[in-house]
Amino acid sequence: MSEPTPVIDVCIAGTGSYVPTRILTNAELAVMVDTSDEWIFTRTGIRERRICAEGEFTSHMATHAAERALEQAGLAAEDLELIIIATITPDTPTPATACYVQQRLGATRAVAFDISAACSGFLYAMKISKRLISDGAFNNALIIGAEKLSSITNWEDRSTCVLFGDGAGAAVLRRAQPGEGAIVATEMGTDGTLSHLLAVPGGGTACPITPSNVNDHLHTLNMQGKEVFKIAVNRMKEAAEKVIARAGWLPEDIACVIPHQANRRIIDAIADRLAVPNERVFINLDKYGNTSAAAVAIALDEANRTGAFKRGDHIVLVVFGAGLTWAAAAIRW
Repeated sequence: MSEPTPVIDVCIAGTGSYVPTRILTNAELAVMVDTSDEWIFTRTGIRERRICAEGEFTSHMATHAAERALEQAGLAAEDLELIIIATITPDTPTPATACYVQQRLGATRAVAFDISAACSGFLYAMKISKRLISDGAFNNALIIGAEKLSSITNWEDRSTCVLFGDGAGAAVLRRAQPGEGAIVATEMGTDGTLSHLLAVPGGGTACPITPSNVNDHLHTLNMQGKEVFKIAVNRMKEAAEKVIARAGWLPEDIACVIPHQANRRIIDAIADRLAVPNERVFINLDKYGNTSAAAVAIALDEANRTGAFKRGDHIVLVVFGAGLTWAAAAIRW
């Protein structure tokens, strides 16, 4: 009988992020819709969000984040083998935004494609690329969460327009050397029976946008917030607990939890249910709002670069999004 193929550990070799320079504050939103800084902050934890400049697209942000991740990883673009972009706001329906980023980077050897899993997309991309590397198909991968949510936000709906922003985050994954960190465990799930709770109903083949329905805002995000909140907390808790258990860790072993940056109340509820002190939960929601697939990727980069964890530390990433989808990862840095 042949020997089993040894498992190849996969580590995160570098991270990067980018947000547009334009800041949209709560006070500015209060001029646009019936709201206030106090109303927004007490219900969400958001103070401001970033908005793309005219002519700035998802691929531009993704490229900037990718360049920073490649630089930190010490990997040349021409040596990159795989690019996966998680986005629900692609530059074009086809080709994939990853193809534009491949061109901008000059990563001519890389296979490039997009995935769509909303806020869970970055961790979906992490699980896919981890498996492809550990199976030996690729030596390295660039994963990016990038969103221009301002392009699909209804700026007349105060229940949703206060939540979303633009940005991109990236990570370089590669085969780990002895003594390096590793992505220890991953988890992801989907419940399509609840897809109606958070969706962009128009713009696809089921409901093409036409001159007669464009004023109905069918091309913008629609969300039933209270229902999503309850499910998000439960599914994120379950996903995080699964990867923590598979890693063989206890709550006190975790140096940093990086949750999806959607709502401060959800983040606090997750920390409480995982029995992790608030000071070990990384939050940048107040600065950027919910950037969907980019949110956890931007937070990972900021946590990495500000010293929220160090080599050898245990960190947990956990997310939830439209689909409904959820995912988690346990990582030894």
